[in-house]
Amino acid sequence: MSTLSWIIVSGVAMSSLALVGSITLVLPERTLERLVMPLVAFAAGSLLGGALFHMLPQSIEVLGNSISVYLWLVAGFVTFFVLEQYLHWHHCHRMVGRHGHLGYLILLADGAHNFIGGLAVAGAFIIDIHLGVVTWLVAAAHEVPQELGDFGILIHSGWSRHSALLFNFASALTFLVGGIVAYLLSGTVDVAFLVPFAAGNFLYIASADLIPQITETTAPPSEQDAREALREKIERSVAFGAGLVILLLSTMIT
Repeated sequence: MSTLSWIIVSGVAMSSLALVGSITLVLPERTLERLVMPLVAFAAGSLLGGALFHMLPQSIEVLGNSISVYLWLVAGFVTFFVLEQYLHWHHCHRMVGRHGHLGYLILLADGAHNFIGGLAVAGAFIIDIHLGVVTWLVAAAHEVPQELGDFGILIHSGWSRHSALLFNFASALTFLVGGIVAYLLSGTVDVAFLVPFAAGNFLYIASADLIPQITETTAPPSEQDAREALREKIERSVAFGAGLVILLLSTMIT
């Protein structure tokens, strides 16, 4: 396939992951709670592994071991920091009501997040198809637990199931838009900087959003709860390590 075909297919596939939220309608809540945190831990490990084992080395290979690589890395990190401060920061300060501001705020934040993600993944495809595939897979690993959470919040905010799926999917389509924009710009602009920029995005998501969630603990009130908490910690640690190891091993077989 051509580079543009890879970008379009990956964009449609990533947007389609928004529909994974519908699984919350058929799985028991207890089962979802059991699955989500290991998924989050796996995503955190994958994001770190993708950024450090694939994207940063590829950036240095293409752009050279210059300060610009690390400046773009920091720029990617700071961009998501700013987005979270001015968008997701409001999540804990809004009352949840029917079609309240919370649902629209999540859609706006995800739209911006997905557009930047589309730019970054397309930039990786433009440099190297294999790097693009790895970058897409790492981004997708993060997207699944995020979409599960977002869909649940939209339903809790009073949205109908149909509306939540439709608008969540529409918000995810900005990933495809970002990818096409990056491809169109690549004829006149060197988009190689998008790879370290995306690595910075991934490092921020893993370190600021996901790892704090998987390390959050509460004091267990009983011995049985303590054993359950230990089991959960082991599951999360294994999932986190699996994400790292898989991305490390993938560098050795390509």
